[in-house]
Amino acid sequence: MKNLRLLYISIAGNTRNFAENLVEYAKKQHELDSEKPLVDAIEISDQTDFAEESEDYFVSVPTYLDGGDGIDSGVKELMTNTMGEYIGYKNNQDHCLGIIGSGNRNFNAQYCLTAKRYSREFHCPFLADFELRGSDRDVVRIYQDMVERSAEVINQ
Repeated sequence: MKNLRLLYISIAGNTRNFAENLVEYAKKQHELDSEKPLVDAIEISDQTDFAEESEDYFVSVPTYLDGGDGIDSGVKELMTNTMGEYIGYKNNQDHCLGIIGSGNRNFNAQYCLTAKRYSREFHCPFLADFELRGSDRDVVRIYQDMVERSAEVINQ
């Protein structure tokens, strides 16, 4: 299996920390079994030059809202718009295998709202979620989810 690609945006460093832990976990798995894919994590920011994606990838995005509750009183996305624009650039959404959301469960219905919105907007699965920086168990679970989703797509 080819390497898994993860595009992510990180504002407070939580998503970056999770991506780094995912890369390290994948390396360990690959050392134990060379059939296990590595993870290539690529940070997207306001300074990123948009590129037309030609390989499949996953997205990890936190939720930051400015005003509204995200449900009844509207949504004003804050700081993560660049990722949505990147996915929407040319045919990039065609290569997105799934969206991984992060957030703080204290925000109830707003938890992972950006990932869920991107999932609907770009017609790709909401694959998984983790809170804040995620736990070791989250890293294992999400790595496995990514491996399974990649295999699913390959076998279609």
